[in-house]
Amino acid sequence: QVQLVESGGGLVQAGGSLRLSCSVSGRTFSSLNMGWFRQAPGKERELVSAISWTGAHPYYLDSVKGRFTISRDNAKNTVYLQMNSLKPEDTAAYYCAADQSMAPGAVRQPSRYDYWGQGTQVTVSS
Repeated sequence: QVQLVESGGGLVQAGGSLRLSCSVSGRTFSSLNMGWFRQAPGKERELVSAISWTGAHPYYLDSVKGRFTISRDNAKNTVYLQMNSLKPEDTAAYYCAADQSMAPGAVRQPSRYDYWGQGTQVTVSS
């Protein structure tokens, strides 16, 4: 049973930073493609960033490019999302997800992810 547990969310003022972590157990983490999604109230879930199992060529949503950085630590079975220069529009529940296909690049389609965490709330005040 694969489990994903997110942490690091919270309340921050605009311009501030947060680092989200997603700890993975129950599967060889180094073979998983990972993604960070978010969902704001009344909006669809969207992919914020994704990183392949090789770590190469991560994907970023246009609105977060230059502000967010995804990374992975295979020794700690953890994927991170460093979020800087946060804006009120970044407010959402953030979810990490894992894809076990070992596709060569970052996986963008939500339907391709096999496992999901419970989410962590990020609230950015203006």
